[in-house]
Amino acid sequence: MIIREYEETDCKYLTELFYDTVHSVNAKDYTEEQLNAWATGSVNLKEWNKSLLEHFTVVAVEDNIIVGFGDIDKMGYLDRLYVHKDYQNRGIATAICNELEHAANKVTITTYASITAKSFFEKRGYKVIKEQHVERKGVLLTNYLMEK
Repeated sequence: MIIREYEETDCKYLTELFYDTVHSVNAKDYTEEQLNAWATGSVNLKEWNKSLLEHFTVVAVEDNIIVGFGDIDKMGYLDRLYVHKDYQNRGIATAICNELEHAANKVTITTYASITAKSFFEKRGYKVIKEQHVERKGVLLTNYLMEK
C-alpha cells in the first residue's frame, strides 16, 4: 500500500468510495434514511475537488486501487477519513490518520466522528468533547466532536 497526495483525477473515485463505505460500513450504526441523508448518490464533484485541494488530502492505493482517503485543514480539522468497504481492518485508516496528524504539525486536532468511527479515534487518544445530533436533509444524525 502506498499513501500519496490527492490528485484531481481521484475525485470521482473518492466520492464513490465515500458513498459505498457509508452505505455498507456505517449501516450497522445508522438507519437507511440516515445513510441516504449522509451520502447521496449525486455529489458536486467541483465542490468536493475544491475542498480536497484546499485541505491536505492523502489517498491510500493498493494494487492500483484507491482503498482509502482522508483530509485535514490548516486549522487541524480532520474532515474526512474513509476506507473502502472491502479493505476494512487492514491498518489503512491508521496509516492515513498518521499522515494527516503528522501534517497537522502538533496542533490540536478536531474531528466529527461517526458512531462507527468513535472507537477508532478513542484508541488514537482522541477525547469526546460532546455528542451531537446534526441535521442532514431533514434527518438527524448522531456524531461526536472529538479532540486530540
